[in-house]
Amino acid sequence: MSQPQAFQDIAENLSFLDDWEDRLNYLIELGQALPQIAEADKTAENKVKGCVSNVWLVSSVDRSGGLPVMGFRGQSDAIITRGLVAVLIALYSGRPATEITQTDAIEWFKKVGLSEHLGMQRSNGLVAMVNRIRAEGKALS
Repeated sequence: MSQPQAFQDIAENLSFLDDWEDRLNYLIELGQALPQIAEADKTAENKVKGCVSNVWLVSSVDRSGGLPVMGFRGQSDAIITRGLVAVLIALYSGRPATEITQTDAIEWFKKVGLSEHLGMQRSNGLVAMVNRIRAEGKALS
């Protein structure tokens, strides 16, 4: 199963960065480039439970092509977490719900070298975000 181009671009850029600080700065840049979500989307329903920082994920579904294709927008009030949200959106947005349920972002974070330096709280938050996205995909597939 191939990954979306936006995620492939991120993974390729990360492959050129050997130093954790450079990877962290790149993650922060990705988060800063993430479009803001509307205040109206910052609801309890969209808030990800299990994250220490505030994280909101807003999903949409396009059923025009037969299979439901999911899209995601997100936001966090923490700069590094916002970068993690940006990577997850790149990995999961624009994909059929069935692919979303089969894509393990945690494995991909390990492969691209983003997980080894995340602290316990941020790792738990990442798992909470991934579980939320995959659960929404499962509900549609």
